Amino acid sequence: MKKHILFGIIFLALFSSCQKQNVQKSFVKVENGHFILDGKPCYYVGTNFWYGAILASEGEGGNRKRLNAELDSLAAIGVDNLRILVGADGENGVTAKVEPTLQKAPGVYNDTILAGLDYLLLELNKRDMKAILYLNNSWEWSGGYGQYLEWAGYGKAPIPAVDGWNNFQEFVRQYQKCDAAKELFANHVRSIVTRTNRYTNQKYIDDPAIMAWQIGNEPRAFGEENKVSYALWIQDVASLIRELDPNHLISTGSEGYQGTEGDIQLWELIHSYQNIDYMTIHIWPYNWGWAKKDDLAGTLDYSIEQTEIYIRQHLAIAEKYRKPLVIEEFGFPRDSFQFTIESSTQDRDKYYASVFQQVLEHSRKQGVLAGCNFWAWGGMAKKNPEHTFWEKGDDYMGDPAQEEQGLYSVFQSDKTTEMVKEFNRNIKSMN
Repeated sequence: MKKHILFGIIFLALFSSCQKQNVQKSFVKVENGHFILDGKPCYYVGTNFWYGAILASEGEGGNRKRLNAELDSLAAIGVDNLRILVGADGENGVTAKVEPTLQKAPGVYNDTILAGLDYLLLELNKRDMKAILYLNNSWEWSGGYGQYLEWAGYGKAPIPAVDGWNNFQEFVRQYQKCDAAKELFANHVRSIVTRTNRYTNQKYIDDPAIMAWQIGNEPRAFGEENKVSYALWIQDVASLIRELDPNHLISTGSEGYQGTEGDIQLWELIHSYQNIDYMTIHIWPYNWGWAKKDDLAGTLDYSIEQTEIYIRQHLAIAEKYRKPLVIEEFGFPRDSFQFTIESSTQDRDKYYASVFQQVLEHSRKQGVLAGCNFWAWGGMAKKNPEHTFWEKGDDYMGDPAQEEQGLYSVFQSDKTTEMVKEFNRNIKSMN
């Protein structure tokens, strides 16, 4: 009798373990315009947490105590989808660039940040969180296009804040026709996607904490003459990732037609590819001139109106292809263009609510607008009152080094977090 009881206990323990493993092995899939997780449609309000791997390291810039506290805070408000940078590229000490960098030279990596990425994925798994990992950047703040061109022998990459935007854009427009630069990036893709986590001994391709690989942050053609080569590059990178990893979703990181030379047909083309699993857009009312620096409150309604139009235009294409659409970056400056943690966020919260509401409505009717990631999580960061822009030793927050610190960051103390929690509660009740 005792043997039977003992056998039963062992069987139940093994069964329970198998069940747990099955849950842990759940990947996000796409079916008929929906994200599917554990057999059910999945909608979310997530955030951008670009500095996650740096914060998770034990080297320069690392703070695992803060990292775990930030993840717990995010979990408490229902945020379980984080968009994270796998970078940056190039030398440290460059104006307006994130540091410490990940890839110091082609194929030469800062191991402490790789360890940070490993640790971050470990902690995300513990909390049933998902990561979107983006592998490149059009912009200078993490190296990206400019750095790969520099490594390919095209000379020093201009810095927009120093050398001007025109010089920067003229330089990076060379990327789409530079096979050497694109091959250096392809090598980076191979290195990261095929990586094995040192803490779990699990291959990244088998890690359910990863929801999707993303080709880049706001990848652009930077010129009419580059449209064809840009589209082919998106296709080639997506095919490479799929070959390396059949388990995870793949996305572009595109802004929408604002990031495809104003050509929505080009945006449609790159998202029609078989290996691109879902569609992305970014929305920036202030950057795009809808919101005015000296009258944020007065231009708020217009910003909301234009945002709704922008979403509708891209939704029509998402519905055509039955692929989910994610608004994976959007932001609105803190009230009166103030950057302190103490400044109000009343107008910004109204803008956020207008975006969140659309995701909630789609969750109710099982629409293709599947989620959003606000820009960006500042959490527990303390702003250095002596610095407008980030300097080495300052806390990392949602605003990268080229932006005024506090401009778009959502801090733990902001009332915004209460609204995020409420919308996530309502959205998840629909899932």
